[in-house]
Amino acid sequence: MIQPLLINTYDPKGGAGAARAAYRLHQGLIQLGVDSKMLVQDRRIDDRTVMSAPNKVAQRMWKARPVLDALPLQFYRNRQSPPVHFAVQWLPDIITSRIAALNPDVVNLHWIGEGFVAAEALSKFNKPIVWTLHDMLAFTGGCCYSQECDGYTKSCGNCPILGHNKSWDLSRWVWQRKAKAWQNLKLTVVTPSKWLADCAKSSSLFKNSDIRVIPYGLDTDTYKPCDRQTARNILNLPQDRQLILFGAVSSTSNKRKGFPLLMQALKQLSNYENSQNWELIVFGASQPKEKQDIDFKTRYLGTLSDEISLALIYAAADVFVAPSVHENLPNTVIEALACGTPCVAFQIGGMPDLIEHKQNGYLAHPFATEDLAQGIAWVLESPQRWQVLSSRAREKVEQEFTLEKQARRYLSVFEEVSTTTFKQS
Repeated sequence: MIQPLLINTYDPKGGAGAARAAYRLHQGLIQLGVDSKMLVQDRRIDDRTVMSAPNKVAQRMWKARPVLDALPLQFYRNRQSPPVHFAVQWLPDIITSRIAALNPDVVNLHWIGEGFVAAEALSKFNKPIVWTLHDMLAFTGGCCYSQECDGYTKSCGNCPILGHNKSWDLSRWVWQRKAKAWQNLKLTVVTPSKWLADCAKSSSLFKNSDIRVIPYGLDTDTYKPCDRQTARNILNLPQDRQLILFGAVSSTSNKRKGFPLLMQALKQLSNYENSQNWELIVFGASQPKEKQDIDFKTRYLGTLSDEISLALIYAAADVFVAPSVHENLPNTVIEALACGTPCVAFQIGGMPDLIEHKQNGYLAHPFATEDLAQGIAWVLESPQRWQVLSSRAREKVEQEFTLEKQARRYLSVFEEVSTTTFKQS
């Protein structure tokens, strides 16, 4: 059977959504009997199928690359601050020889920022390449989400993330390096959401590429509905309130996740008749030092790193809110739906792929916090409606987002590209 090599900067213990999604796919392929391996820059997981640098010296060098890759950004003092990511990918190639030693049938790239894979390295792999996009990084001049900028449809420059107002800047240089290195490269591009596929098709770098849509998959035996009372007892959460859940990696500090917009919606919710029976639960962040200026009961759970705890908190909640301003196909929403928890979000990015308006949740008009508040209340106010939404949430995942479905679709793509005669121009 085919031997794929999945490549991602981090494994799930060190990374965020992309790392978790890549590792889940890796596990799904193994469950199908595929000899899948995963190569990461920063290995923290105890799994012999996940590999990193070949020796301890190389390991230290690999782990230093994120800092080194970001050095050119120091020339842009007006750039947007972290956690906004900008990847230069300018460091010397370290990965081609490692790929050659492992000798896979197909290379499946995932998120390869923070110095892991140089733009120029791809043409040296001499293997069929399937590139799974988790954000916009692959086809921009360095940003993961372009925000309101459409520079990636041309040749970048005047980058708002760099805070630069000249056409020739770091983003233009990165774009030009990619364009030159990939002009004769045959890539099969996979996106988890229809929105990201449309962005890739409109980009100047990938407009002529073969672009497929394969959604993320989830272990529905781990993420599943369970008795809410039991879940709340385990997590020491109140039984007499309806719980509004919000969470992600760096949930309150990452502006892209929309925490300030949620705070505005909660201010409006505090005026609703039933608001005294509602409580916000936040995971992925600790309680801020400065008290939020809202009259709304809030509890912070900190970081939940294991899947069992995450599944329990989803099952304990009455509604999950994802007020992101930019988003591909968030794992958190898939996880919540799998646990039978209706979801509320803005109608942006890949959210419509997951949330069917008033069927398994509510899609608010983009960035209209009044509508977001209304959606949360709409989910909570009717127990009968909630039961229908909950059933449909679980059904949606079982129909479209199981790990086995995802793994089989990827396996089909891997077999297709590996049996096609591969010629490096």
